[in-house]
Amino acid sequence: MSEFASPQTIEEQIKQAIERSVPDSTAEVGGDGRHFEIQVVSPVFAGKRTLEKQRIVYAALNDLMAGSNAPVHAIARLETLTPVS
Repeated sequence: MSEFASPQTIEEQIKQAIERSVPDSTAEVGGDGRHFEIQVVSPVFAGKRTLEKQRIVYAALNDLMAGSNAPVHAIARLETLTPVS
C-alpha cells in the first residue's frame, strides 16, 4: 500500500480480520459505521452450535472490539453459514 492510498474502512478491516482468522471463510460486512451486519460462510461452522460459531467470529474481531475507543461497538446481526455443496 502506498503512503497516498486511502486507509481501509472499518468494514474492510472487519472483513479482513474474519477472513484471516476463520479458515476458508468469506465475509460480507455492512452497517452504519458503528453497528454492523455480518455474514460469514465457512466450512469450519459445520456441525457447530450457533453460540460456538458466533464465538469463532467474535474471537476474530477481538482486537477491533477491545477497549472504550474500539472502532467496533456492536454487531447488530451476525449470520454464520456453511457453504452449499
